Amino acid sequence: MTRIGLLSDTHSYLDEAIFDYFKDCDEIWHAGDVGTVEILEKLEKFKPLRAVYGNIDAKEIQWKAPEHQRFELEGFRIWMTHIGGAPPNYNPQVRPELKHNTPDIFICGHSHILRVLRDPKLQNMLYINPGAAGNEGFHKIRTILRFTLDDGKIPQLEAIELGKRGRL
Repeated sequence: MTRIGLLSDTHSYLDEAIFDYFKDCDEIWHAGDVGTVEILEKLEKFKPLRAVYGNIDAKEIQWKAPEHQRFELEGFRIWMTHIGGAPPNYNPQVRPELKHNTPDIFICGHSHILRVLRDPKLQNMLYINPGAAGNEGFHKIRTILRFTLDDGKIPQLEAIELGKRGRL
């Protein structure tokens, strides 16, 4: 069993409440648009981190986080990238790979829209976008996800609202 804390689109703002929400997690995943290396470093010091860079991330973040993360965990094939689109309108750059080598779980950010759903056209793949945890963007509420992977099952998945977007 592995407990995951998932966030995206921090855009240089890391809410300290994340550390409370993710305290029981085994790993943290960041789906891009981190903003600053300091955010990556804070998360890495807190828990094991898997991250991808997003379209706003400078070279210093790109050196620490790849564009794509593909890995297996708890019986799931997982692909995380920043700009993935959403079912059925996937990013044209990832669509061929999604069809050819479909993961069990596809995670992306970029849209700032919290969305978790199955795609029946892609072997019932689970699509996950945690929304945006930062203050920049058009979203109204900052969101993150917390979920558990356990031997091919997801017994727990929880959306968490961090509060309204905007400078505090």
